[in-house]
Amino acid sequence: MIALRQLDLQRGTQPLFEAAELTLYPGQKAGIVGANGTGKSSLFKLLLGELGPDRGEVSLAGGLRIAHMAQEVESLERSILDYVLDGDRELRATQAALDSARERDEAHREAELHGRLEALDGYSAPSRAARLLVGLGFTQADLDRPLSAFSGGWRMRVNLAQTLFRPSDLLLLDEPTNHLDLDALLWLEQWLVRYPGTLLLISHDRDFLDAVCDHIVHVEQRRLTLYSGNYTTFERTRAEKLAQQQAEAAKQQARREEIERFVARFRAKATKARQAQSRLKMLERMETIAVAHVDSPFHFTLPAADKTSHPLLVLDEAQLGYAEPLLRDVKLTLLPGQRIGLLGPNGAGKSTLIKSLTGALPLIAGKRVPGEHLAVGYFAQHQLEGLDLKATPFLHVQRLSPTASEQAIRNFLGGFGFRGDDVFGEVGRFSGGEKARLALALVAWQKPNLLLLDEPTNHLDLEMREALTEALAGFEGTVIVVSHDRHLLRATVDEFWRVADGTVAPFDGDLDDYRAWLKARVEDERRENRADKAADGAAPDRKTQRRAAAALREKLRPLKRERDRVEKRMTEAQSRLATLEDALGDPDLYTDASRKEELTDLLARQGELKGEVETLEQAWLEAEEALEALESELASEGA
Repeated sequence: MIALRQLDLQRGTQPLFEAAELTLYPGQKAGIVGANGTGKSSLFKLLLGELGPDRGEVSLAGGLRIAHMAQEVESLERSILDYVLDGDRELRATQAALDSARERDEAHREAELHGRLEALDGYSAPSRAARLLVGLGFTQADLDRPLSAFSGGWRMRVNLAQTLFRPSDLLLLDEPTNHLDLDALLWLEQWLVRYPGTLLLISHDRDFLDAVCDHIVHVEQRRLTLYSGNYTTFERTRAEKLAQQQAEAAKQQARREEIERFVARFRAKATKARQAQSRLKMLERMETIAVAHVDSPFHFTLPAADKTSHPLLVLDEAQLGYAEPLLRDVKLTLLPGQRIGLLGPNGAGKSTLIKSLTGALPLIAGKRVPGEHLAVGYFAQHQLEGLDLKATPFLHVQRLSPTASEQAIRNFLGGFGFRGDDVFGEVGRFSGGEKARLALALVAWQKPNLLLLDEPTNHLDLEMREALTEALAGFEGTVIVVSHDRHLLRATVDEFWRVADGTVAPFDGDLDDYRAWLKARVEDERRENRADKAADGAAPDRKTQRRAAAALREKLRPLKRERDRVEKRMTEAQSRLATLEDALGDPDLYTDASRKEELTDLLARQGELKGEVETLEQAWLEAEEALEALESELASEGA
C-alpha cells in the first residue's frame, strides 16, 4: 500500500502540496495528471525517497521493489541487450557469483547458484530482454550494438526497456511515450495492462491513460484527488463538478457554442468512411468534455493562408530517401481541405515523406510540383533545437513580421500560454513543453495552407493537447499528421495513409483496423521466421526446447490469474450497475423534488460504473486474447 497523509511539500519558494492525502492499494494502476509545474515529478521523488516532506508522512509497504526510469543513461559502450539485463541487479549479482564459483571450482556453491538462477528465471532473461527491445522498435540486429550507437530518443527507449525488465512491485513511469511511435506505444500499452504490480503513470496521452489506468490522481490547487476509472471517466466526473461550480456562465456557454460549431461543420462533411464516422463521434463527444477544460490557459486558432491552389502539391513517380530510396514510386496529390494521418511501422519512412513534402529533403528521382500559392507550415521535434535560446517569444515572432504591432504579438502568444512578462522570457530557460508551444506558435503565425506535423504533441500537457486538437479541427487548410496521440488523430483527420514496405497508399480503415493490421503483420513475420529456421534444417536442442516449453507454461499462470481477477471485478461491477439501474427505475425519483439530490447522485454513480464496466470488459478481452495467443504459441512448440 502507498499512503500520503497530511503531506506538505515546498520546492524553493513554491508550495507544491498542502495537507495532501492519497492512498493506493496493490495492483492499482493510477494515472497522474495536472498542469505542468504542479508537482507530479516531485511526487515520484517523494516515493523514491529522493525528497522528504516538509510535514506529514509518506508510507510504503515494507520490502516494496520500485522500478523507475533513470533520467541519465550510462554504460554507453555496453550492448543494448546487456544494458537491459543490467536492470535486474539480483540476476547480475547471481551470474557474477556463479562465474566466480566456476573459477574457484566450487561445485557445491555452483549448484546452489544454478538453483538460484533458475528461481530468478535467469535462463530466459536474454530472450525476455530481447522481446522488450523488439517491442519498443529495435531489430534483432540492433541488440548487440552499443548504446552509444543510438540517438538520444532511442537511448530513452533502451532505458525504458531496462525499467520494464527490472523486477518490481511498484512501477513509476514519467512520460514513457514521449520518444515512441504509434507501434511501440501500442505494444507498451498492452505490456502495462498485463503488468501485475502497482503502476503510477505520468502521461499527457488521454487514450494511453484510458487503456492502462483504472484510477486517476489529479494534482490541482496543491491537493491530490483520487478518481476511480480511466481518464475519460475522470474527465466526465470533473466536468460535472466544474459545471456545478461554474460561476462564469457566459464563458461556459460560449465554449459550448464553439464546440457545437465544430460538430456542425464536420457533420456536414462526414462521409460513410469509417475514419470520418469515428472522427465525427469524437467531435460529438467534445461537448461533454469541453467543460472539463474551460479553465485551460490555452485557446488559439490556426489561421490558413488567404489563397490556395488546386492541387496544392503533387509528387509524381518519386523516389524518397537519402543515399538509397526508402519509398519508391510515390504518386500523390494533395488537395485543399484534406486531413490525412500517416500510419506505418517504425522506420518505414513517415518522417522521410513529411520532409520530402516540405522540399527540405530533395527527391532522389521523380517530380515534386508545388501549387502556385503553396504555403507550408512544418512542425517537427528538431525545430525545438532550432529556436534561438537567447531570444524571447516576442522576438521570435517579431523577426517573422517586423511590422506587426506589439499588442497583436502579445495577443497571439497569449493563446499559447505566453502571457505578461513570459513573452519576454529567454527561451533558453524554457521547459521542453514551453519550447514546443513556441515552435507551434511560430508555425501558426505564418498562416500555412499545408500543415505538416511530425509528432506535435511530444512535451505538451493535456490542456495544450486539447487546445491543439480543437485548433486543428478548425483549421481550413490541408493537414498531414504523424502522431502517436490517437485522440488527436481521431479528432482531426478524415483519412489515413499507410507508409510501409517502401510504399505510400491509402489505408481503408481506422485506428482499430490498423492495430489489427499490425498484429497480423507480426504474426506473419513470426511464421516466416519459423519457416526459415525449418528450411535451415536446424534441429533444436531437446533440452532447450523442453525448457522453453516449461517457461511458456509458467507464463500461463499469471495470465490466467489476471483474466480471472478481471472477470471477478467485472462481474461485481456489472452487479452493482444492475442494482443501481433498478433504483433509477423508481418513477418517484423524477417527480419528487425532495429527491433531486438523490437522483443526481445516482446518475453520477451510474456514469462512473458504466465507465468502470467498459474498462473492465476491455481489460478482460485483452487478457483473454493474451492468454489465447500464449496457448497457441505453446501448442505450436509441441508442449
